[in-house]
Amino acid sequence: MRRLLPRLALALCALLAFSGLFALGTWQLERRAWKLALIERIDQRVHAAPTEAPGPGEWAGVDRTRDEYRRVRATGTFLHERETLVQATTELGSGYWVLTPLRTEGGALLLVNRGFVSPQQRERAARGVQEPAGPVTVTGLLRITEPHGAFLRQNDPDAQRWYSRDVQAIARARGLGEVAPYFVDADAAAPAPPRGGMTVIAFPNNHLVYALTWYALALMVAGAAWYVVRERRRPQNDGEEARDGARD
Repeated sequence: MRRLLPRLALALCALLAFSGLFALGTWQLERRAWKLALIERIDQRVHAAPTEAPGPGEWAGVDRTRDEYRRVRATGTFLHERETLVQATTELGSGYWVLTPLRTEGGALLLVNRGFVSPQQRERAARGVQEPAGPVTVTGLLRITEPHGAFLRQNDPDAQRWYSRDVQAIARARGLGEVAPYFVDADAAAPAPPRGGMTVIAFPNNHLVYALTWYALALMVAGAAWYVVRERRRPQNDGEEARDGARD
C-alpha cells in the first residue's frame, strides 16, 4: 500500500496537469474560431455600402460588437474652430489626428477624424489647403470612443494634450454639449492634409500556435508521467529477476 500511494498521487497530479493543459489548448482553438468570425464580420462591414450614421435616437444603442467599423455617412457643416489634435503614430510617422465636430443637417453633433497631419501642419494655416466650408457629406468608418487615454499616457484636457480619441472628454473641453458616443474615421478625400483613410484594422490571430503549444505541453506531461512510472517499476522487476536467478 505504501508503494501504491506515491504512484496514485503522481498519476493524479499528471492527470490534472494534462487535463488543464489540454483544456487550454481547446480554449485557444475556440478563440481562433471566434477571431476568424470577427475578422470576416469586420471585413464585410468595411467593404459594405455606407449607411446613415446613427442619429440621437440611436445613440444609446450603439454597441462595439455590432457597430464598430461600420461604413457610415453624415452630411453637415464642420466647426473648424473647435477642432482637436490627438497624437498619432502612423505609417507616415508621428503627428496628429484632426478631430473636427460636424453639425449634421438635423442639428446633432458628431466628431469626425478627418485624418493625419504632421507636426509641421499642426496649425490650420500651415496646411496649405482650403478647409471644407458649408454642407459636406462625410463617409468613413464608425469608431467607438477611446476613454481614459492611451497606454501609460493620460489625456490632459487643460493642457490640450490628447493621446486617445475620448469623445466625451473632447466634447467637454470644447464646450460642444451632447455629441454622438462615437467618432467617424473619414475616408481619403481631396484636398489633403489632413490625410484620411488611414484606419488600421488588424486583429492578431496567433491562437493556433498557442493551441499547439498547450497540446504539446500536455503530451510532454503525459510522456514524463509514463517515464517516471516505468522507471519506478524497474527496480522491483530487477529484484524479482535476481531472486529467481539465485533460486535457480
